[in-house]
Amino acid sequence: MKAALVVKRATLTVTLSVGVLLTALSSQAAPSLDARIDKILDTTPLIDGHNDLPWEIRKKFGGDVSAAQLEQNHQKPDGSMDLMTDIPRLKAGRVGAQFWSVWIPVSVQGAAAVQMTLEQIDIVKRMTEAYSANFELALTAADIRRIHRNHKIASLIGVEGGHQINESAAVLRQYYDLGVRYMTLTHTTNVPWADSATDTPKVHGLTPDGERVVREMNRLGMLVDLSHVSEETMLAALNVTQAPVMFSHSSARAINAHPRNVSDDVLKKLAQNNGVVMVNFFTNYVSETRRVWAAERDAEMARLNHPPYGGIYIGQPEKAKVALAAWDKAHPKPEVTIEVVADHIDHIRQVAGIDHVGLGSDFDGIDETPKGLEAVDRYPALLKLLAARGYSDQDLAKLAGGNLLRVLTDAERVADGLKHATQLTQKLAVNEE
Repeated sequence: MKAALVVKRATLTVTLSVGVLLTALSSQAAPSLDARIDKILDTTPLIDGHNDLPWEIRKKFGGDVSAAQLEQNHQKPDGSMDLMTDIPRLKAGRVGAQFWSVWIPVSVQGAAAVQMTLEQIDIVKRMTEAYSANFELALTAADIRRIHRNHKIASLIGVEGGHQINESAAVLRQYYDLGVRYMTLTHTTNVPWADSATDTPKVHGLTPDGERVVREMNRLGMLVDLSHVSEETMLAALNVTQAPVMFSHSSARAINAHPRNVSDDVLKKLAQNNGVVMVNFFTNYVSETRRVWAAERDAEMARLNHPPYGGIYIGQPEKAKVALAAWDKAHPKPEVTIEVVADHIDHIRQVAGIDHVGLGSDFDGIDETPKGLEAVDRYPALLKLLAARGYSDQDLAKLAGGNLLRVLTDAERVADGLKHATQLTQKLAVNEE
């Protein structure tokens, strides 16, 4: 009996010892992973391809960058936030460089679009000046590396839509001189020279003027951004460009069939082009289940009340509201988590290769994000998840910013060669003849 008791005590002691050891190892594992991510981001700047903070500053604070109080954390105790972006959380997220989108609505056209774009560029420049201890304007890949070494956030500018140049090559060139380093060829609607992914095709890719826009961007050293454009436009641009292209905030169509995502065929051509897809975080663009749910909910809203002629409760908004609430109860919104964003990165890595994927959150331009990727402080969580999936330090460095640095460096090299070859004689037909 005593012998049995001794054996039981010994067994319990061993069990407890193993448990203590596993707990100790577990407690050491998390800090070591944090340290690993920190080491990667100490040497490679984490670069996000797309953030819409400038428009939020215009919309919520009248363009007053000081009123935005970016030095303060905008996340409230209940988890809500009026901005997804601020300096404390950018630092917590280890952001090394950010492309700030100077988006304007597609409803603004012509000379008004140019003026509004200039106002948005001005917001970015005033923001970098107002918070110069943390931000610095970057114009080149070398600038990004230097600013990152100086422990600041490199600020770059991206124009989000070809409508913003008003069909003028001169405007495009002046944007470059003001610091713009990419232009998305379209936003949600077509432009006269290129088709959007979310509009009825008209030119089926690029017109000759659209090809000239791409060539002029190559000559300048401005990245050609293919987010938002139709697949025909993607392929046409890839056929014309002499420099690597980018998708500043797009994901994999094989996982989410939204037309603004990138198909496997395009991913394969992108690898040949040596470009990069910077993965978007918007729930409807990453989760197919959520995308379908949202479309069905939109259809239900139209079925219930769609003025001026449609809907079974047309002109009766209270009845429509009650009926929609009943639909919502019967069709709960599907949850979207950080894992699905990692799935997109995995897929692009598998099809195009690790050299052709990056991060393009769309923060402050979207109303919802996956759980675990709520704001700009959450990038390390995504990198740790990928590390747990087997990504090496070199893989993570390429994803975080190395790939974008390569693309920008290559675009600069192409531009340098074209400037010497053409003596600046190349001319666009767009609005200049």
